[in-house]
Amino acid sequence: MKAKIAVEWKTGPIEGNVTATAGTLVTAIMRGSGKSEGNRFFTDGNPVRLEVTLETEEANRFPAILVKIDAPQYPFSFFLSDVNKGYPIYIPAYGVAVTQAEDDRTYDQIELDIKAKNLVTDLQRIEEEPEESYENAAAHTRELASQTWLGLSRDVRIFGVGFRGIGGEERLWDWVQPRFHGFEAKLPENEDKPVCYRYMLGRGVGCVEGISRRLEDGALPILHASISDNDVVYDTVSFVSYESSPLNADTLRGTHYLAADGFGHFHMLTEEQTALRERILPQELDREEETVLYFRAVATNNAQVPRYAWFKNVVPNAFVLNDDKQYEFDGDTGFVRYSEDRVFCVSKLDGQPLRMEETAVLLPPGASVAFEFYLPHRPISRERAEGLSRQSFEARWTECRAFWREKLSRAASIKLPEPRIEEMVKAGLLHLDLVSYGLEPGGTVVPTIGVYTAIGSESSPIIQFMESMGWNDVAERALRFFLDKQHDDGLMQNYGGYMLETGAALWSLGEHYRYTRDARWVVRIKDHLLKAFDYLAKWRERNKTEALRGKGYGMLEGKTADPEDPFRSFMLNGYAYMGMSRLAEMLRDIDPGNSARIEAEAQAFKADIRQALFAAMANAPVVPLADGSWVPTVPPWVEHRGPLAVNGEGGKWLTHGSVATRDSLLGPLYLVFQEVVDSEEDASSFMLNYHHELMCTRNVALSQPYYSIHPWVHLKRGEVKPFLKAYYNGFAGLADRETYTFWEHFWHASPHKTHEEGWFLMQTRWMLYMEDGEERLNLLPGIPSKWLESGNVIELDGIATYFGPVSLHVESHLDRKEIVAKVVCRSDRKPNTVSIRLPHPEGAIPASVMGGTYAASRQNVLVEGFDGEAEITLRFD
Repeated sequence: MKAKIAVEWKTGPIEGNVTATAGTLVTAIMRGSGKSEGNRFFTDGNPVRLEVTLETEEANRFPAILVKIDAPQYPFSFFLSDVNKGYPIYIPAYGVAVTQAEDDRTYDQIELDIKAKNLVTDLQRIEEEPEESYENAAAHTRELASQTWLGLSRDVRIFGVGFRGIGGEERLWDWVQPRFHGFEAKLPENEDKPVCYRYMLGRGVGCVEGISRRLEDGALPILHASISDNDVVYDTVSFVSYESSPLNADTLRGTHYLAADGFGHFHMLTEEQTALRERILPQELDREEETVLYFRAVATNNAQVPRYAWFKNVVPNAFVLNDDKQYEFDGDTGFVRYSEDRVFCVSKLDGQPLRMEETAVLLPPGASVAFEFYLPHRPISRERAEGLSRQSFEARWTECRAFWREKLSRAASIKLPEPRIEEMVKAGLLHLDLVSYGLEPGGTVVPTIGVYTAIGSESSPIIQFMESMGWNDVAERALRFFLDKQHDDGLMQNYGGYMLETGAALWSLGEHYRYTRDARWVVRIKDHLLKAFDYLAKWRERNKTEALRGKGYGMLEGKTADPEDPFRSFMLNGYAYMGMSRLAEMLRDIDPGNSARIEAEAQAFKADIRQALFAAMANAPVVPLADGSWVPTVPPWVEHRGPLAVNGEGGKWLTHGSVATRDSLLGPLYLVFQEVVDSEEDASSFMLNYHHELMCTRNVALSQPYYSIHPWVHLKRGEVKPFLKAYYNGFAGLADRETYTFWEHFWHASPHKTHEEGWFLMQTRWMLYMEDGEERLNLLPGIPSKWLESGNVIELDGIATYFGPVSLHVESHLDRKEIVAKVVCRSDRKPNTVSIRLPHPEGAIPASVMGGTYAASRQNVLVEGFDGEAEITLRFD
């Protein structure tokens, strides 16, 4: 097979060589002066045309032939099979185009022809559209309802709660399932298998679901549900409290972090940790009292004639038929038990013991009847059940409400014009807290992620959002988990063989220092920090070999996520660099010598990563965008040429429901977030563009979308509309729209996934405020402009920043043509510069600005020389 292609440059001189993964190459200069010999060339002039002839023996070769134009300034590669005169490979950033040899057009002519089509990239199209909203996103994305997890916070004894068709595969029943975090509770009466308790409200499953759910106050872990069964409506409340003790901050004991850690899927314990866990586990599980799921359903007849209300009491592991051989029902007490002294449910009807496990009550018009059950996490004795039956549902409910409200009262307050987002912030913080386990009042906390144990990477947004809301004490206890479990050699590894935890954990430790500036804390943990650095430095040293020059010199190799990919991935190395960089910062004042040593190594590491990145970019094929242009790409690790998803080198890369998982969710775009690549570099633009068009829908990544960091990159670059597109479509498609619980994936995998929720919360935090270096604080950099419609108020009270606590109050009075904002920061480390973005809902430019300098390009006001308080007023004509 012989193929002839032409490379057209806008301007010369150009020199370099041409290589291909197969075949024999010959080059010839057709426009411009110069010389060529074999695969090498030098050309001058404007424009420049180089023709390349490639001969191979195979007509339909696979893997596809990859051609590289290795020029000193802008090297690039492309698939030979992609060259087509109808759709030339046009790379405006490099001023070069590749076409078939019979196409005699110059670069300028090719460019004019493509631009004449008036095409735009997908990201450019988003910029031309109205800002995204939740309502629009919800209309175009899938709806994923989820089970709800209820518990006490710190205590690993939690409950999964769902209704017919919601939260699990079981669609015949309403249900409750006791859990030890990631594992369903097992019972000897069920052959040491998990038990699920099922019950039924109303007549049963029909053609109409008729179910709605909501959290109390829109945020508390107290679940309200309403089931409509024709004229009868069943209004339910579910929450968790203690069996007998009052529930408050003083009585909350929690669970030892190692006991809880072992109940997370894919946990990793050393032999010493395993022995300690086995020693303490009995006392952690066999407690004096159980946590209890309190449930009440009030059935109300809304008809004008009498109607029946139906209740089916709790049954363990019922399926299609009711198997009454597993349990006994006592109509005198309302107890349901496995044996005389193993009671697993206490049931009532209008405050009295439930007499029949299947009950029909005829209700007059407007009348109601209350069905209740109290379900201990594990069966209790008859004596304890009698005490439980005397509990007041109303009193427990009031107590539980006060418990969770008190937690919120200790966090920063965020009030927004969009109630859904405001509620999701509060609910999200409590969702994170619910599954962060440890002994109260000050023990180590394991910041778990859904059904899994903690990971240095996935736990980072959880911990950092707690920091952002002022829960620095809880965040410090969660960070202690990674220090307590650190290996003797310095490695931090807690989950499934992941190798990126050490760097990611160091980053989060560094973020805690930025929030608190607690030098004494750094002194206490200094030995752990230096041991972690030494581990990373030795790991790096093993990879400083001549064989790796240009192929990942000095870069770490190892598994980054679930797939067994032991490569030198950019995500792994970016976290290690960022961890080192933060560590140098933490030690700057208390140990300048080690700080300088670590900073020097971090900068050398960064240089090695960047060298590998641009070498990989030159070797990877360019891909087309929607505007007719092409951009360079980058593989997820240095050992591959190009995105795995395009299958240029073959392989089986589909995992977790997507062919793009490794490229998108674990890919090189992380280097922007990890401070290796600047957000304004061309490389960032390239990666954003091809990532969006190849690996996103509605600017949301596939599979496990919150692993993709591109929303942060958009926000950092001031690209508000693309950010909002990703933001709204992300949570509209992955979070339960009624209870705000997040799934891990789009196929009902892993409920209550706090890693995903943590990144959503951090996206919200960055939308509201984002630090820029050590001097500047950006306020409201990504809010929707509709939030500043007349009459709206935005209030951030006591939010935690690198500069200390900050408060912001914004009022829109566009009815009288003004927007007013007040910023207060009383900290002794307040920012030197504050930027506040105040976008007019219709894009209007203010006629006058008081309190700062207005920049129309980003619709923000810059307050320089900030003295701790500023008031800004925008007035419009």
